[in-house]
Amino acid sequence: MSTDTDLTTLCRGLDAVLRPRSIAVVGASRRPGSIGRGIVQNLTRYGFQGPVYPVNNKAEHVLSMRAWPSVEAIPDPVDLAIVVVPRAQVREVVEGCARKGVCGLVVITAGFREVGAAALEAELTELVRRHGMRMVGPNCLGVFNTDPAVRMNGSFAATQPLEGRAAFASQSGALGEVVLATAGAVGLGISQFVSLGNKADVSGNDLLAWWAVDPRTKLILLYLESFGNPRRFAALAREVTRVHGKPILAVKSGRSRQGARAISSHTGSLAESDLAASSLLANCGVIRCHTAQQLFDFGLGFANQPLPRGRRVAVLTNAGGPGIMATDACVHAGLEMAELAPQTAAALRAILPAEASVLNPVDMIASASTASYRGCTRALLRDEGVDALLVLFVSPVVTDPPAIARGIVEGVAPGEPQGAIPKPVLCCFMGRGSDDQGIVLLRQAGIPNYPFPEDAVRTLAAMAGFQSWRALPAGEIVRFEVDRERATRVIARTRAAGREWLATGDAAELLQAYGIPIVPSERVHTPDEAIAFAERVGYPVVLKLDVPDVLHKSDVGGVIVDLRSAGEIKGAFWDLKERLAKKGIDDAHHLVQKMVGGGRETIIGAVQDAHVGHLIMFGLGGVFVELMKDVSFRVHPITDADAERMIRELKGWPLLGGHRGSEPVDVACLVQVLLRVSQLVGDFPEIAEMDLNPFMAEPAGRPSMAVDARVRLEKQE
Repeated sequence: MSTDTDLTTLCRGLDAVLRPRSIAVVGASRRPGSIGRGIVQNLTRYGFQGPVYPVNNKAEHVLSMRAWPSVEAIPDPVDLAIVVVPRAQVREVVEGCARKGVCGLVVITAGFREVGAAALEAELTELVRRHGMRMVGPNCLGVFNTDPAVRMNGSFAATQPLEGRAAFASQSGALGEVVLATAGAVGLGISQFVSLGNKADVSGNDLLAWWAVDPRTKLILLYLESFGNPRRFAALAREVTRVHGKPILAVKSGRSRQGARAISSHTGSLAESDLAASSLLANCGVIRCHTAQQLFDFGLGFANQPLPRGRRVAVLTNAGGPGIMATDACVHAGLEMAELAPQTAAALRAILPAEASVLNPVDMIASASTASYRGCTRALLRDEGVDALLVLFVSPVVTDPPAIARGIVEGVAPGEPQGAIPKPVLCCFMGRGSDDQGIVLLRQAGIPNYPFPEDAVRTLAAMAGFQSWRALPAGEIVRFEVDRERATRVIARTRAAGREWLATGDAAELLQAYGIPIVPSERVHTPDEAIAFAERVGYPVVLKLDVPDVLHKSDVGGVIVDLRSAGEIKGAFWDLKERLAKKGIDDAHHLVQKMVGGGRETIIGAVQDAHVGHLIMFGLGGVFVELMKDVSFRVHPITDADAERMIRELKGWPLLGGHRGSEPVDVACLVQVLLRVSQLVGDFPEIAEMDLNPFMAEPAGRPSMAVDARVRLEKQE
C-alpha cells in the first residue's frame, strides 16, 4: 500500500490545474455565446483569486480586459492555460505554452480521439509529457475549485457550483453539467470538479491520488465509462477509502454488453462485464450508484452526516403508514430496527400523548408538535442502542413545516448530548417541494431530506455498509511454493500443439504444479493400463474421454462412472469406443480417474475480463451453479480475507458451514485453493478461463479435491 508521500508524487503537477495562481484563456472571444467568452465570464464572475489573461490575436480587449496575442506575449507567469481554439491550432498553442513555462493545460477543444483522430491526440499527449506539463482533456467541459482561496470556474458550464466537500470527476462533459446543476438544486456542495474528456493525460486515477490528500475534500463522486488502468484504480481507491476514510461514490456506465464473445466455462458465462466492474468497485470499497439520482441521495448523506457506528436505526414519524414503509425498507436493505432502551421509552411517554406508540417506529400521531419532534429526536439520539435516526413528517393542515424543521434541528444541535459518537440524522418531509421553507432550514443545518422513506433508507444502508467495509480486515496476498517451471512446460506443450484448451491430463498437471488438489488420474491408451491404475489407487474408477476439443464430455457420452472391476473397465473401453464412433470421434485418448463421493460440490474458477483483469470465482457446484448461480467474484489478486468472505457470502453458505447438524467443510482448504488459483492466473495471465467443477469440499481431516478441471489459454496473435 502506498504512503502519503507516494500519493503526493502521483499527483505532482496538478497544482497548476486545480490551484493555479494565474490563468490564460487561449481563444477568448468577444462574440456573445462563444465558449471562449463564456469561460472568461465564468472566471471573473465566480471571483478567481488571481489574474486572468484573455488571449486573442485579433482583439485588443475581451470583456473590458486587455487581450494578448499569444501566451508568450503575457509579461507575467502563467500557471494554467485553458485552450479553446480550433483543433488545427491546438498543437501550436501548446508549444507556445511549453516555451512560456506553463505547467497546466485544460484543452476544451474537441475533434481528437472521440472522432477517430487518435494519432493527433497521441502526438499532443507526447508533446505535453515531454515538456512536463499536465493536461485535462481534450474534449472536456473544464474544471472548478470552490476553495475561497482559489475560486476558479474554469469551464463553460452554465452552473456556478456551491462550495462544499464533494469532489466530482466526470468522463462526460454533458453529464457533468447536469450533475453540477442538480447538485446546486439539492444543496450538495462541491469542492472541486474535473471534466476528464478523453483522459489523454490526467486520468481519474490521478484525481483519486490528488483528492485523497486534499483537506477540503471529504467525499469523491465519479462518473466512469472505463477504469483506465484498473489495478492502479483499485490500489488508489483502497488507499482513499481505507487509509484516508473518504467514501467514493461511482456511477459506472456500460452495464450491458451486446455481441459478447462466446464463453465456454461456467465461470466465464457467469462473469458478465458489468459484474466485473461491480466486483472491482466492491473490492476497493467504492459504492456503486446505479442511477444519477442515487449518486445525489448518497452524496447528501455522506457529505453532511457522520457515518453510523452500526446498523441499528430508529424511525420517528407522525404518521403510521410512512413509518411502516420505512421499517420495511430498513429490513429489506439489511438494516436493523433499534430496540429502544427502557429509559428512552419513558422519556418518549413523558413527551407524547397516550395514543402515541413509543415502540420503534415511534409514531407520535398527526398532532405531533414542534416540541414533540424536538424532544423525541433528542431522546432517540441519546439512546446508546440507536446508531442512526430517520425522521419522517407528513404535513397535516394544522402543522407548520418550518416550525417542525426547527424542532428537528434543535433536537440534533451539537450542544445536545448524543452519546460518545455523533449519529447520522436523515429526514423525509413527504409531499413537500425542495423549495419548501422547512426543507431549506434542514438543508442549511446539514440535514439531508428525501422525498420518500426508501430513498433515505438506501442512503443509510450505503453509509452503514461503507463503515462495515472499513472495519473489515484487509488481509494479505499469500504466495506459496509452487513448481512454476512444470506449469510453464504444460502451457508451452499446449501452445506448441496449436490448441487453446488444455487436455484433461495437462489441466490436472497444471493444478498439481501449483499444489491444487485434484482427484488422482492418469492418461491411458489401453484397458490394461486403466486396470493397472485402478488396482494401484483402488476401485471404483471413472473412464473419461480426453480430447481437448470436446469440452463437455458427458454431452457426447464420453464419461463412464463407477467401474468396479477389470471386466467393467474392459467393457467400458468398448462402450466408449462405440459411442465415440457414432459421434465421428475415432482416435481418442482416455483418462482414468479415481471415483470420489461425499462432500459438498463447489466450483472454483477464474476468467480474464478485458476491462479489469482476472476475476476469481467461488460458488456452489453441480446443479447449484447452473440453476441457482450462487457464486461470488473478486478481482485478482485476492487476499486471504477476500477468499474467506467469498465463501461465507454465498446464499448457500449454511450448506458448507454445517446445516442442521451436518459437518462443516474445511474452509481453510477452500481458502488456500482460491489463493493458489489467484497465484496461478497471476503468474500466467494468458489463462483466459479456468473451471474446477466440481471441487469436492470435505470436512477437515478428509481430502478435498477437484474432480474435473478445464483451462483455456488466450488466442495467440
